Amino acid sequence: MCSVARESYLIPVRWSCPYDLQQQQRQHKSSAAWGEKAVASRLLRRLCAPPSVLLRHAQQLLHPLAALPTAQWIEINSALKRHGGSGGNRRKVIKERWREFFANPSQWWDHRLEKEDTRHPDFTHKETKDALWLDNNANPPWVVMELAAMAPNTVQLSIFSWNVRLAKYVKGGQPHKTMELFQQMQDEGMIPDKFTFVRVLNACARVRALEEGRHIHSQIIQSGCESDVYVANSLIDMYANCGSIEDSWRVFNSLPKRDVVIWNAMIFGLTKCAQAHKALALSEQMRREKVNPDTVTFMGLLNACASVEALEEGRDVEQQIVQYGCESDVFVCNSLVDMYAKCGSIEDARRVFNRMHRRDTVAWSTMILGYMKYGEGHKALELFKQMQWDEVQPDPITFTGVLNACASIVALEEGRRVHDQIIKHGYESVVFVANGLIHMYAKCGSIEDAEKVFDKMSTRDVVSWTAMLHGFAMHGHDKEALGHYELMCEEGVEINSITIVCLLSACSHAGLVDEGLHFFHSMGSVFGITATVEHYACVVDLLGRAGHLQEADDLINTMSCEPNVAVWKALLGACRIHGNVEMGERIAKHVLELDPGNASGYVLLSNIYAAADK
Repeated sequence: MCSVARESYLIPVRWSCPYDLQQQQRQHKSSAAWGEKAVASRLLRRLCAPPSVLLRHAQQLLHPLAALPTAQWIEINSALKRHGGSGGNRRKVIKERWREFFANPSQWWDHRLEKEDTRHPDFTHKETKDALWLDNNANPPWVVMELAAMAPNTVQLSIFSWNVRLAKYVKGGQPHKTMELFQQMQDEGMIPDKFTFVRVLNACARVRALEEGRHIHSQIIQSGCESDVYVANSLIDMYANCGSIEDSWRVFNSLPKRDVVIWNAMIFGLTKCAQAHKALALSEQMRREKVNPDTVTFMGLLNACASVEALEEGRDVEQQIVQYGCESDVFVCNSLVDMYAKCGSIEDARRVFNRMHRRDTVAWSTMILGYMKYGEGHKALELFKQMQWDEVQPDPITFTGVLNACASIVALEEGRRVHDQIIKHGYESVVFVANGLIHMYAKCGSIEDAEKVFDKMSTRDVVSWTAMLHGFAMHGHDKEALGHYELMCEEGVEINSITIVCLLSACSHAGLVDEGLHFFHSMGSVFGITATVEHYACVVDLLGRAGHLQEADDLINTMSCEPNVAVWKALLGACRIHGNVEMGERIAKHVLELDPGNASGYVLLSNIYAAADK
């Protein structure tokens, strides 16, 4: 039994099994009453014990393995078992160990700061792996006083402890502190291992520290860890996040053996760097090299299809998903729904959604946002009601999609009910949910409610300020809009391109030509914003509404970018307002050439003719 247990649970040979037949024979060798039959009978009773008893024995045997994840910790407990024992002998051994510790503490590692589990030792010897626990009732009474009197930093942190500290900073979203701790670790003479490199590379990826990442890469090469799958995976991801996909390729091609994890990292890296087509081509190479994809592979390929709206390629990926039996995986299904929605096939998205046996919040939110993308706000609200009937808890992303649906169909009362639910779930303080509320109330005609939400926000970003500015502009509150803009500047809010569009729109509706032109001509020098086609459309509308048709026409002819249909329609609308038939006919040709299927161009031209009695 014991040999089987060792093979099944990978227990080290040096680990003693309490039910070893040979051990039983040794213990009872001197007793005539204990023969082979008695030993066999006892072992049989143990084998036939109730499940609860067997489970307790298994836990006693495998407890250290479950608590301590590395081979080093197995060695520690093995050493403790060899030198321990029970009663006075154990106390004597532990007393001697503490004397060894205080005689030369530099030979021990300190795990106290990083210890999250009481089963982990507080100190371990660097060579013998002997372990010491501070909460051991066999400790001598003088240990605590000796530790208190010990000089700081006498006992060094082990590489395990450093790695735990690095991991805490990475998980806590503090990449800069992670990198500082890595430098401190090296300054203190600690040699990093592969786990250290993985954590520091993750920190570099978060802050896009390309040069620091390259320096760490050179250290990885020197340490001989570059072929480790997790290190290589982190290197590919780091370079992709920093925008250097060429370096990711170099790491990928340099690996002598590539498993599915490495292929997945490269597929995601290419998608991040806007090279989705190469990511899809890489999956073909992966198939030729007979590397079987997994669920993560399919999620990466679906993300690539969604980013470039490659519908047919996405359908091919779905066939592979079915072929490999991954169609029931909830994460793969969520990616499928998202891909079809972004590729314009909302019917396929709903088909995948309907066949899902288990729909989580992400699935519902993805489907709601998919309906919103194609202007089907009513269906998005119906789906949200069905989500509540199924007792699936919405998250902030869900509420953002529902608020946009309310705004798109001007459903103010429905939006207010959604607002009540947001308060009930405690999401009103989430910035992007509050931004959605401001946008919804402004679009539904309740600028007062939008102001109330804005005033209650404890934290505001540029989207919050811009949404409120857009609301004022929509309702023709030009003075409030300009005052809001001045307050943004006083508060030091970073003005972006959309802020300028809203500001120009407010000036256009208020007829503030000079102010609007000033904002337009100074946005490059003051805010470093390059004029886009949306800015030009606002200025053309500004000049056109004020009757400066020729100036608007001249501005279009000198645009730094190609005018789109929105720019020409802004001028065509101005021609209708001011009854300029000749210019209207000329401008209408541009509108109909760019968008022949849109009826609005014909309607505007028809109105121009009607006003001129033609």
